[in-house]
Amino acid sequence: MFTNRTRLFIGIIFFLSLILLVKLHYYGLAAVALMMIVLLAWDYLRQGTLVVAARYFHHKDYEKAEQTLLEVLKPEWLSKNRRGYYEFLMGGVCLQKQDFDDAEKHYEIAAQYPLRSVNDHVAALVHVANISIRQGNFEKAEAYLDLTEKHKDKINAKMKDVISRLRQEIKKC
Repeated sequence: MFTNRTRLFIGIIFFLSLILLVKLHYYGLAAVALMMIVLLAWDYLRQGTLVVAARYFHHKDYEKAEQTLLEVLKPEWLSKNRRGYYEFLMGGVCLQKQDFDDAEKHYEIAAQYPLRSVNDHVAALVHVANISIRQGNFEKAEAYLDLTEKHKDKINAKMKDVISRLRQEIKKC
């Protein structure tokens, strides 16, 4: 929920208060300060900076979104729900930079994790299919479009239209 800079600032405040509280023999409050430091570290490892990065991404500030996503030390340590969203956002940033190979890789990983909604999951699959079509890998595109079929009654009309256009493009080639 915080950037690393904010998280570090809050951690330093709690650490200084921990030192002061131990020095003044307020051990109960010192334990609370220590617990807050541990909670900040745990939140960083399990949640990362995704909330801030998502805000930048949705405001179309892709450079700041990428910088904030890169603040995550080890994406594999994120919780299962956050890892998928991390990969989805990173795929979107790579797509904006026209780095299609990395975007494809991130969207493939995102599709393996639970995302916020079925539409997001199908969007990740569709992005992989679209990139595969651009690169001439029609078999892979067809396979990813087939994976969207099990969700077809749960997705919106816009996503169904995108899927049908991609299928038509595959048939042309």
